[in-house]
Amino acid sequence: MIRNWILGIAAAAALASSATTASAADEGSQKFIKEAIEGNLAEIAVGKLAQEKGQSEGVRSFGAQLVANHTAANEKAAKIANSIGVTPPTASNKKQQAVYDKLSKLSGEKFDRRFAKAMVKDHKKDIREFEKEAKKKNDPAADFANETVPTLRKHLEMAESLEKGKMASH
Repeated sequence: MIRNWILGIAAAAALASSATTASAADEGSQKFIKEAIEGNLAEIAVGKLAQEKGQSEGVRSFGAQLVANHTAANEKAAKIANSIGVTPPTASNKKQQAVYDKLSKLSGEKFDRRFAKAMVKDHKKDIREFEKEAKKKNDPAADFANETVPTLRKHLEMAESLEKGKMASH
């Protein structure tokens, strides 16, 4: 009887240990998906701003692409968030909001240059984070990251072209 009790305690401890490991992985996924949603919301807002304030057709077109792609990505991310116990954020984070605020005060060629520079920086950072998350196995957040990386790479290419002045200027 004592032996069964000890085995029961050992089994409970093993389960608790594996649950702790699983929740640690889930916390990483939860953090990633929350930040991905904030990033999508920021990209949508900045994309709309580019459509309004962009001087060049390239900037306005890229803004429209950002809105379309990040809206679609955000719908997927929100479903994943709900499935892993995360309430999807409804706004970008403070740092992202600060970028938006700075860009919103600009216009013309100055807006176009700063927008392109911000998008290059942001998409390089996003690609690193998404690739890191994509390396995880059997995880909805990792699957989302993996399927999103090609779009982020395309956005980076477009932003770099804008920064170098190679997309349509008017």
